[in-house]
Amino acid sequence: MGNAKEVNTKTWETEVMQSQLPTFVDFWAEWCGPCRMVGPVVEELAGEYSGKVNFVKVNVDESGDVASKYNIFSIPTLAIFNRGEIIAQQVGAASKDSYKNMIENALKKI
Repeated sequence: MGNAKEVNTKTWETEVMQSQLPTFVDFWAEWCGPCRMVGPVVEELAGEYSGKVNFVKVNVDESGDVASKYNIFSIPTLAIFNRGEIIAQQVGAASKDSYKNMIENALKKI
C-alpha cells in the first residue's frame, strides 16, 4: 500500500510545485461518496508508482484556495502536475486502469 500525503494551502508549494517528481493530486472532500471510492485506488497506485510519482490528497473544503486556483469545480478531480503545470487531468471517479493509463501517458510526456 502506498500513502498519499495530505497537502494543504501551506504545504502545496513545497509538496507539489517544487517536487522533483511528477505529482498525482487527488482533489476530494469527506462528504463526497465517489471521492471515498477513489481513495483506496489512489493509495494502491501510490504504492505501485513509489519513487516515480508523488501522490498527494487535497481536501477542497480545507484548501479551497488551491482548488479555486486550478479551477477545480467538481470532485473527485485527479490531476498530474509536473514542474508546477497540470499535464493530465480527469474529473470523476474512474477505474484503476483508467488512472494508470493517465499516469503512463503523462510520464511519456515528461
